[in-house]
Amino acid sequence: MTRVMIAEDEPLMRERLAGLLAAGWPEAELVLQAENGNDAWDGFLEHQPEVVFLDIRMPGLSGLEVAERIGDSAHVVFVTAYDQYAVDAFDAGAVDYLLKPVQAERMERALARIRAKLSVSKPPADLGDLLRQLKSTLPGARSEKMKWIKATVGKQIRLIDVDEVLFFQSDTKYTRVVLPDSEALVRIPLKDLLGGLDPERFWQIHRGTLVNVRAIAAVEKLDAERMQVLLRGCPEKLPVSRTFTHLFRD
Repeated sequence: MTRVMIAEDEPLMRERLAGLLAAGWPEAELVLQAENGNDAWDGFLEHQPEVVFLDIRMPGLSGLEVAERIGDSAHVVFVTAYDQYAVDAFDAGAVDYLLKPVQAERMERALARIRAKLSVSKPPADLGDLLRQLKSTLPGARSEKMKWIKATVGKQIRLIDVDEVLFFQSDTKYTRVVLPDSEALVRIPLKDLLGGLDPERFWQIHRGTLVNVRAIAAVEKLDAERMQVLLRGCPEKLPVSRTFTHLFRD
């Protein structure tokens, strides 16, 4: 059974997409309906769906940013309210898309193409060029990224420049903010930080870890499937989960 995820912040549109999916592909398993980009990415890591429907403009991570992180790990169908300019870009990239308001006939065609790809084990499309083009042209497709973060250090509240952070790591109720000479705690969940940090600067290498790319000294292979990141100015070694090893193989 094919696992499918829908990420759409409008409740009525989310309900419509789920209904059209059930009608057009009853054998598919809808594993998650996410209301924002952060939950979509967190849910993708948990459920590993083969097919993902992504609204381009959502709170937190945009659909384009979620697609960047998914890479070639799933077939992506974008849901968009943008005009013909965006549609032309989708067509040029040979990527499935649904234009709002989504019509049943259009959904059926998209589902037929996805099933055809899955039936012959065709790998998901490389979205790199398309995503770069869309992010540079679509209004609101990419949100402003945070430059500072408030964190608790002892009895003080510090204002930390995110450029100084070596890595962020989930720690029960808190997120560790590790710097070259100290560390701090914030109450912001890691999945919420994902929506505020620049994905080109901070890479997720594990479900619970974001690392500053400029802080990486080397990547060490432990065996055929396992890797760990070595950092400048920090003795900690950060494990890389299999989901993210492609970042370093590429």
